[in-house]
Amino acid sequence: MSKISAAITAVGAYVPEYVLTNQILETMVDTNDEWITSRTGIKERRILKDEGKGTSFLAIKAAQDLINKKGIDPKDIEIVIVATATPDMKAASTAAYTASEIGATNAFSFDMDAACSSFLFGMSVAASYIESGRYKNVLLIGADKMSSIINYKDRATCIIFGDGAGAVLFEGNDEGLGLQDEYLRSDGTGREFLQATYGGSSHKLTAEILEEGGQYAFQEGRTVFKNAVFNMADAAVKILERNNLTKDSVDWLAAHQANKRIIDATAQRIELDDEKVMMNIEKYGNTTSATLPLLINDYESQLKKGDNIIFAAFGGGFNWGSIYLKWAYNSKN
Repeated sequence: MSKISAAITAVGAYVPEYVLTNQILETMVDTNDEWITSRTGIKERRILKDEGKGTSFLAIKAAQDLINKKGIDPKDIEIVIVATATPDMKAASTAAYTASEIGATNAFSFDMDAACSSFLFGMSVAASYIESGRYKNVLLIGADKMSSIINYKDRATCIIFGDGAGAVLFEGNDEGLGLQDEYLRSDGTGREFLQATYGGSSHKLTAEILEEGGQYAFQEGRTVFKNAVFNMADAAVKILERNNLTKDSVDWLAAHQANKRIIDATAQRIELDDEKVMMNIEKYGNTTSATLPLLINDYESQLKKGDNIIFAAFGGGFNWGSIYLKWAYNSKN
C-alpha cells in the first residue's frame, strides 16, 4: 500500500475593499512613499474598516471562495484550522465560528497562533492529520485583521501591516505529491522584540495602558530584520540540502511577505532567479498568517502539477521554518 501524502487541492482568498496607500499614510505619520517602498517594497495594504467585523469575517470569505471554486460540500469538511494572531475573542475559537458560518457542521475546529509563521506551522499540522489516514480533508485558513492591533501613529508598524485571508484544502494523495519535508524552529527568547504585550495573561490591560497605547503591536525593527533574514534563508537552505534540491529543480519560492529585502535575501541565499520568487507584498503588505495562502491564490494559474515549491516564514515568538511541497494539480483558470 502506497504512503498517503498531504496535497493542496484547492485555494481561496479574500482581501477587504479599502486600500490604504502610502500616499494616505503620508497624511497620518511622518513618512513618504519613497521611504516606505525602498525599505519594505510595500505600496498599499487592505484594511477591514467595517465596524464589528473581525478576523472571522475574513476567514469566512476566504473559505467560501475556496468552497465555490472547488465545489465541495462544506458538510464533507472534517477539520477547520484557522491560523491567526488576531482571533475575534479570547477563549471562544475563531475557527469554530468560521466552521459554523460556512456550513462545515461535521468538522471539529481550532485556532493556531505562531505569529507570522502560523500558516506555515498549520501546513505541518494539517498534513499530519491527512498522513495519519484518519481524515480525508482539512481546511486550513490563514487570516489576520492586523489593523485591530496596529497604532496608526507608529510609523514603525503602521506602514507594514494589512488585513486579509487565504485558505487551502489539504487532501490525501497517492502520487507522491504534496508536502515532502519540513524544517520548523522556535526561540522564545526573541519574544521581547516582536509582540503585542498587553491584554495577555501576564500583562493586564488597564485604563492607563489603553491611554498609553500599550495594547498595540510593537517591534524592534533592526533585531527582527536581522533574525528574519538569517533564519528564513537558513531554513530554506536546509530544506534544499536535505532533499538534494538545486536552484534549477526549485520552481517557486513562496516566502512570508514581511519585507521585500528579506524575501530578496532568502532568494539570493538559495540562488533563485527573480521570476521564480512569488511576490505580492506591494499590494497587501504583511498580512501575517495570510501571506502564504494569498501568494498561492495569486499565483495559482501559473502553478503546474509537480512543481517544487519552497515555503519559508519568520514571525514573532520567534518562530520560523521552511516546507517543501510538490504542487498537485493544474489550474483550470
